[in-house]
This record gives sequence, structure tokens and C-alpha cells, in this order.
Amino acid sequence: MSTDDGIDEGRRDAMKTLAIGATVGGLAAAGARPAAAQSTDLTDWFSNVGNADGVVDETGKSEVTVEVGVSGNSGPFAFGPAAVRVDPGTTVVWEWTGEGTPHNVVAEDGSYESEMITEAGATFSHTFESEGVSKYACTPHKVSGMKGAVIVGDADVTVSSGSSTATASGGGGGNETSGSGSGGSGGSGDFVEPDYEGWFDGVGNYDGTVDMTGQDEVTIEVGAEGNSGPFAFGPAAVRVDPGTTVVWEWTGKGGQHNVAGETHDFESPMQGSEGDTYALELDGEGVVKYACTPHKAAGMKGAVVVGNPAAASGGGAGIDLFKTSLWGLAGAIVAAPFVASQIVASKRADDDDEGRHRGPRQPAD
Repeated sequence: MSTDDGIDEGRRDAMKTLAIGATVGGLAAAGARPAAAQSTDLTDWFSNVGNADGVVDETGKSEVTVEVGVSGNSGPFAFGPAAVRVDPGTTVVWEWTGEGTPHNVVAEDGSYESEMITEAGATFSHTFESEGVSKYACTPHKVSGMKGAVIVGDADVTVSSGSSTATASGGGGGNETSGSGSGGSGGSGDFVEPDYEGWFDGVGNYDGTVDMTGQDEVTIEVGAEGNSGPFAFGPAAVRVDPGTTVVWEWTGKGGQHNVAGETHDFESPMQGSEGDTYALELDGEGVVKYACTPHKAAGMKGAVVVGNPAAASGGGAGIDLFKTSLWGLAGAIVAAPFVASQIVASKRADDDDEGRHRGPRQPAD
């Protein structure tokens, strides 16, 4: 299994061992209390999870599979099923569908964590030895509602208001409750997928908007596999927080590519060497469409969604336009619903060079 998140494998194993030991010890100490005292309310946890429709009873099995990247939360951004009940000693195997990637599986209490995975059929497993409730999520898509829970043994849980469960291990299959998880689109600040107005028609690697909020810096590959060759941006569409720096990094494949704004005035140089980069800091709220000029017709197009513009009043049409300086390579003044305060094109000198070479940040006018 490939490691895409850059975490050293040895350090991960050590952390996992320590975390599992702490969790087992803590649950063992709590074991003297009656089950009722361990009741867990999951109502808030599943409040924005569109496919959380109760707890699926998988007791009586030594191994249970949960799919990663099933349809839900306005795209392939769900675990299926979202909540399962298993016996102590059961191994839960998370299996990637290959849709909406990259995804990972990270326990809220830190007791287990998978790599960031993209390939279909890849798996990650964890054995739940002690009774209790384990909440987990996909880090990049947690805000979109890609969350789950494993209920081990007779632990009492509530998955929606007034729906408490305390089914004994070994009970029959099916849902214990029919909770009312809310969808991941619209209302209460939930993300609303923008209308790209046909921009991604014919773009082979477009598979919804990948949520990358919560990060100060986000990387998009230039020359990723797609559109019958290395003619794609990967991911094609991403969502970031206002103020995030988006870095386009060249794979060195597919010849010369550039990053040219379709809706806003910016353009990188034409580059083709592995490790070349170009960066923009995006602020405000809006949708920024762009393409590779020589391969646009082949489907090499992308978009960055800043904030949650489609959920704004008027469907995002009320975005204020303001002038800002587009420094560095472009050196032009443009009107845009975001701040592009930094543009950098650079090459990594060598593998030992720590970080990307960036020009100094310059304030907007």
C-alpha cells in the first residue's frame, strides 16, 4: 500500500501501538462500571452525515467490512455503513472504492490511523478488543460529513434524538434504529456543491469537489493521470478555506503545461520539469476556474472553490468584487472575489532542499 501522506511508517506503528495500549487500558479501567454508565450520544457527531440512518448490527462476525468512498454527503464522501455494532474481538476492514479520493480513516481518540489512500480495493484494518464506542472520520472530508462510528459490544448509544440502543451482542442483523441524519448540502453552513456550468464536461478525472479545508497550504498536481494521458490536474476540483495558499506542482509528465485563469486574470509560465511549482494565496469567497492552455481541449481543466459561495444568499451571486494586486509573474491589477497576493514559480534545487522556493510575500494594493 502506498503512503501518500508522508508519515514515516515506523513512527506511525509506534504511535499506533502507544495509542492502542492507552485506549485498551482506559476501557479496561472503565469496565467495572455498568453498561448504562457508558452511554454515548452520537447525535451531534452524525448531525451532518447524510447516510447515517441508524446502527447496522454486524455482531456474530469475526470480520466486518466498511466501504470508504460510498455515495453520500453530496458525492462519494461517506463510509458505508456509517455506524456498525460489532462484538469485542472483531476486526473491522475499511475497503476503498477508489471514488472521491484521497481518503483516510482516523480515530477521534488517535488509537488508529490509515494512510491517505486513492486506489480502489486498498484496505486498512483494526481489531476492536474492548467494549465501547469508537468515532472516526476522513480528515480531508470530515467537514463534509464523512464520519463513522464502531459500537463494540453492548455499549449504549444514541444516534438521533430519542433513539437509544442497547442491543446485546449476537442480536439479529439490520438497523437498530432509523436515525434522521441530516444531509451534507445546504443549511446550517453545510457545503453546497457549486454549479460549474458545464466546465467539467469531458474532464475524465473530475469526480466532485475534494474538501481540503482546514489546511494552510494545498497542493494540486499538474500533469496527473487523466484524459487519456498525463493531462489532468489532480484533484480537478478542490475546496479550500479563505486565506489558503494553493500550490500547483508539476509531475514532469505530459510535456509543457501551464495554469491559466479562466474566470480570473492569472497565468503561470509554461513549465515541464518535475518539481516546478506555481502558487496563489486565495481569500474571500468564490469559484476560480483555470486550465492548461495547450491541453484545455483535451480536458485539462480545474477549479478551486474558496469558502462556501453556493450557500451564500442569492446562491453565491452576491460576491463582492474588489481590486487587488496580482504580484510576481502576472504583475497586473484585477477585479476578483478573492485575493491573489502571492504568485510564485520555482524549481526544487534537489531532494534535500526543504520546502518549496517561494518569493517574498508582497502586500496587495
